Amino acid sequence: MKTKDFDFYLPKEQIAQKPLEKRDESKLMVFDKKTGEIKHKIFKNVIDYLNDGDVLVLNNTRVIPARLMGHKVNSGGKIEFLLLKRLEKDKWEILTKPGKKAKVGAEFVFGDKLFAKIVEVKEDGNRIAEFSYDGVFEEILDELGNMPLPPYITEKLNDKERYQTIYSKHDGSAAAPTAGLHFTKELMNQIKEKGVKIAYVTLHVGLGTFRPVQVDDVLNHKMHSEYFDVPKETCDIINEAKANNKKIISVGTTSCRTLESCNLNENKELIETSGYTEIFIYPGYEFKVIDNLITNFHLPESTLLMLVSALSTKDNVLNAYKIAVEENYRFFSFGDAMILLDL
Repeated sequence: MKTKDFDFYLPKEQIAQKPLEKRDESKLMVFDKKTGEIKHKIFKNVIDYLNDGDVLVLNNTRVIPARLMGHKVNSGGKIEFLLLKRLEKDKWEILTKPGKKAKVGAEFVFGDKLFAKIVEVKEDGNRIAEFSYDGVFEEILDELGNMPLPPYITEKLNDKERYQTIYSKHDGSAAAPTAGLHFTKELMNQIKEKGVKIAYVTLHVGLGTFRPVQVDDVLNHKMHSEYFDVPKETCDIINEAKANNKKIISVGTTSCRTLESCNLNENKELIETSGYTEIFIYPGYEFKVIDNLITNFHLPESTLLMLVSALSTKDNVLNAYKIAVEENYRFFSFGDAMILLDL
């Protein structure tokens, strides 16, 4: 299986630069994962494809303002930090730009109240930084940091909350679980009133979301590691639904990867699980937990596109993407959505 097999043509102007004024009025492609049949709807119509007793699984991670702009102590040279993963209270794995300035021992200052020292350079080029400050780190970060928008978004985001889901709760992500950006409080209430169960998982989205596959053979790709948590309450909701032959609908590839990383008992029931996952889902994978998927349109040759293809076939999904381009769908983080299910 070659990485180039997952390539497709996407005009630059179809990369969404900002969110729509109303979250739930983006386009929704309804995609039959068995036949490849397609219908064109509006996102708020997603409720028509959710039934009483089904479970909608949401990733309640919250994006932190992880991009810091500062300068090097003494020389004054500009530096950019992207916080990726908290290792200890004041130690973070980070990405720096430019990297050549961030050698072990180098010290940097952000504003006048946050300092950092590079204590390690990893094999992949990421750094480990130790921070020092007076006060509460999260409050300082909220004051000084910027939202870590993907590199393909070049326009400024005026409202930080538009890069958060309405149900975001646990700080820790370097990127948003973007399929969830389409939900409004009103739509969520309507879904609950229909009898659909809501269950939450947490997966803190890391740098790997932005990293392209850099190997020719898909099987040689190594996934990034991300922290996840599936609480007992969520396991109970899903196990009951499965016992009653109801559908499990994952909102986003992050929720999907989280559920598929969860431990199962001898009866194939979910068990409360937390830890780090490097699960890589591509065509040929047999799903243990999810039935259907709500997701955005992803980058060419990306692991996310491979995951979506695993729910159907590569040819069906790439055909859907071709049609999405022809129908002027908006792509990537602030773009439109699709739901994969059995029509």
